[in-house]
Amino acid sequence: MAKLTLGFISAFNERVEPLMNGTIKAEGIELIPTYSHPAETFWRQLKFGEFEVAEMSMSSFLIAKSQGADMVALPVFPSRRLFQTELSYNTDSGITKPEDLAGKKLGVAEYQQTAALWIRGILEHDFGVSQYKIHWYMERSEEMSHGSATGFKPPAGISFNRIAPNKSLASTLLENELDVAHVASPWVLRANALDRSSRIAGSGDWSKIRPLFPDRMAEATRFHKKHGFLPVNHAYIIRGDIYKKYPWVAFNLYTGFVKAKAAAREKLLEQIPSALFFGAEYVSMTREMIGDDPFPYGVKANQAMLDTITGYSHEQGLTPRQMKAEELFAEQTLGL
Repeated sequence: MAKLTLGFISAFNERVEPLMNGTIKAEGIELIPTYSHPAETFWRQLKFGEFEVAEMSMSSFLIAKSQGADMVALPVFPSRRLFQTELSYNTDSGITKPEDLAGKKLGVAEYQQTAALWIRGILEHDFGVSQYKIHWYMERSEEMSHGSATGFKPPAGISFNRIAPNKSLASTLLENELDVAHVASPWVLRANALDRSSRIAGSGDWSKIRPLFPDRMAEATRFHKKHGFLPVNHAYIIRGDIYKKYPWVAFNLYTGFVKAKAAAREKLLEQIPSALFFGAEYVSMTREMIGDDPFPYGVKANQAMLDTITGYSHEQGLTPRQMKAEELFAEQTLGL
């Protein structure tokens, strides 16, 4: 019996790569991979639905599903980051700690993106800085944004602004037009069609740009001890027409993702660059701080995280109500 051929778009991710390159197979499925910057992936999939299987922004997925978008997610979360630790401030702003952000100008690539969702929620709930006390600035244009596909409108009561088309997060932070910005993300400065920071560097003294959380490990320990998880960034979705016609694809793909993560884990130590002399020790330290598996899959293992992110989305006016797991994930994966 011939395998079902599906287009699969994703950024490179070591926990997904064995599935992308064919080392691990999802039973009955032949995946045709396309490697893509997440910003471009989500814009293409939300706007045009080009691929049968796609990496997807959790925040944009929640918004799209609340609007009836025809896609279903797998509880596969191989991309997680401490987004609050990716904020950088200009020393001329007078900021020294997270609580100082009230009344300041904060720049993000896109207001509805997952990183911004977590940043707002964490600042408000962990540090007492209300989202309504910050002046938000967005780099992406209305046309070249995920919000162009979901009909984004700034939530009521939010101080929302757009960065001028000839400027970027990087340039406005350097020139002290922003007080703080999400520029330490691994993606914002990487060239892509949506973000300008890789093309418009600006001028200024980078020595004046400091991390809001200078000790990322300390903040990771604090966050994980309080919440019990690391913030998820992306999941993977199946286009609705495929899921309806071939419902078995959901479980087979999920199993493939699980096997791919296990294969990556087995090779983790041997893939640490030799120049990182204490790589094994850092792996051990990570496990001591946040447990043996920082990237759990399945609905049950992620219930606290899912309750938090869906709660933040509704609280911030991005979704009209708090979404439930059974509305989001393939039925075959709900008990996993």
